[in-house]
Amino acid sequence: MAVIRRQGAEAVVELLPDRVIKTRVPKSYRIRELDERLRRERTRAEAKIISEARRLGIPTPVVYDVGQFSLEMELIQGRPLKDVLSPELSRKAGVLVGKLHQGGLIHGDLTTSNMIVTDSTIYVIDFGLSYWDGTLEARGVDVHVYYQTLVSSHENHEELMEAFAEGYRSSFPGANEVLRRVREIEYRGRYKTETP
Repeated sequence: MAVIRRQGAEAVVELLPDRVIKTRVPKSYRIRELDERLRRERTRAEAKIISEARRLGIPTPVVYDVGQFSLEMELIQGRPLKDVLSPELSRKAGVLVGKLHQGGLIHGDLTTSNMIVTDSTIYVIDFGLSYWDGTLEARGVDVHVYYQTLVSSHENHEELMEAFAEGYRSSFPGANEVLRRVREIEYRGRYKTETP
């Protein structure tokens, strides 16, 4: 049985033929007891957030089992959104993010690599940095990360951003405020870059 292992900053991900096992790795710079407590808490929190996202109508992998430091989940077969992105799919991504934000959830790593397209369904994956937060700033940063991915990877990023905003507005009543905050965040970033 072929196993593909991917090492991330927080976890090792093993891709098996029918499932994914994500294990949070120890951090040697932390006191062992603290490290174990943090990894346990983050593993449980990720499982809860995935479950809540599904309840909100967002396609996510099904969590089969929650271990002390690991999650066993459904393997979503498909292609990363970044490889097949179109205005229509960006709009659908906007709808999903709007539902997520309406439910008080922040993804924390909202990139086109963390969305998998199967047929015409977009699955949101990798909730390792997710948390509950209903603030304008947190939502704005979440959308800003998505926009930055578009700018760095797609020539037609403006069209894709507008399509995302359309979808986002359709599923989240506070969208216009968040989109204004995204522009402020972008400006702050630009200002820091240009300041000597």
